[in-house]
Amino acid sequence: MDKNLKSLNPTLVWKHFAEIVNIPRPSHSEEKIRQYLVDFAVAHGIEHKVDDAGNVYMKKGATAGMEDRKGIVLQAHVDMVPQKNNDKVFDFINDPIEAYIDGEWVTANGTTLGADNGIGVAAILAVLEDDTLVHGPIEGLFTATEETGMDGAFGLKGGLLQGEILLNLDSETEGELYVGCAGGTDVNASLEYQAEAAPEGFETLEISVKGCKGGHSGIQIICQRANANKLMFRLLRKLSAQMELKIASVDGGGLRNAIPRECVASVLVKSSDVESALAIVAEFEQVAQAEYAAVEDSISIKAQKIAPAADIFPDSLAKALMAAMVACPDGVDKMSMAMEGLVQTSNNMARVVSDGNTIKVQTLVRSSVRSEKEALADAIKATLEFAGFNVVLSGSYDGWNPNMESPILKAMLSSYEALYGKRPAVTAIHAGLECGIIGSNYPGLDMISFGPTICYPHSPDEKVEIASVEKFYDFLLHTLANAPKK
Repeated sequence: MDKNLKSLNPTLVWKHFAEIVNIPRPSHSEEKIRQYLVDFAVAHGIEHKVDDAGNVYMKKGATAGMEDRKGIVLQAHVDMVPQKNNDKVFDFINDPIEAYIDGEWVTANGTTLGADNGIGVAAILAVLEDDTLVHGPIEGLFTATEETGMDGAFGLKGGLLQGEILLNLDSETEGELYVGCAGGTDVNASLEYQAEAAPEGFETLEISVKGCKGGHSGIQIICQRANANKLMFRLLRKLSAQMELKIASVDGGGLRNAIPRECVASVLVKSSDVESALAIVAEFEQVAQAEYAAVEDSISIKAQKIAPAADIFPDSLAKALMAAMVACPDGVDKMSMAMEGLVQTSNNMARVVSDGNTIKVQTLVRSSVRSEKEALADAIKATLEFAGFNVVLSGSYDGWNPNMESPILKAMLSSYEALYGKRPAVTAIHAGLECGIIGSNYPGLDMISFGPTICYPHSPDEKVEIASVEKFYDFLLHTLANAPKK
């Protein structure tokens, strides 16, 4: 396993990324990466500050002869999504990511890599460190807690940024320039209940749905991958239609913006129904594998007898929960009619969990059309309220509308063609970029998002293409050297 990332080109980018992967930085645990950034700024004599939202800001003046260029803000987020394989023993708060070179890619051993958005952070640091580069005034904006709610972007106050252009380095396909993104709304539902004693004459089964690919709920939602939560409740409804079924607990999914890869439920069936239940589970596994054969290759749905559960959901609650979870919209809701191949509106049924007193459900609605986002969120709210849940919509943010007359867009199209002999694709993304939020505090800011090729972000399969990092960085440097004039 080759872990020598510093041997790769561009040297400065990979040097910083190799250091970043050694710094634990899941969302809400970003103190160490912030200190790393502050130490970097101090060591290189770069003006810097940390704002009240935990964002780190740096500023560097124009090189000689470039004072007449528009100021550019280079922006990336510092946190990463902490996802791991079920059999991987790993502590995201304390352990360094085990990154290694795998042929033409850099990936991690059983966990997310954090190239989203560690490569963007590393590229900004490389630019700020390299005094041989040609550029106008530049600022580095390292935002906090993007992955779980874009807290840093929401907390960014007006008056800090001086530049007229913002380059967001958080896109994941080299050769594409993003000029728009989806907005989002969190649907948070909870339902308190009084657990009941498990009845006599029943045995407890643990049912697990595992092996789904998961992935980023904005980028991979178009892949139509299996949602472990949806499969679980579809199976539970099937079982309940054929036998008396009681639910003791459920724990499905993880992060709001990751398609659920696993779901585990403890259920009770009569002793006389155990063999029938096991047969139904085995049959359903085959059905699910066949349905998703084109996009999934490792779906596993198993059931096994475990120690008796002491408590169960009330029957009325179990029935209502199963109905609500089966009815809850999930996946692509509508494709864009303005841009071919772009998801316009979707929902990710991200989390379903019980703790003995409360059931919580969390979904993330995305849309580039505000009215559709609001309508889908309300439909989900109505579905969950019908089942008795208390539902709160929160964290709503609007998308970022494209400006096809953007000066930096025109400059970057020319730069890419000069470097690579072809024009890059200009598109939008069905994911929440911080551009829309930052733009609301800085009206008129000219924005583009781009980056290297990163596959399967938000999952343990995450990897970044080595050659694309070099192309991305060369393109960034050419863009800085040819920035529009004031």
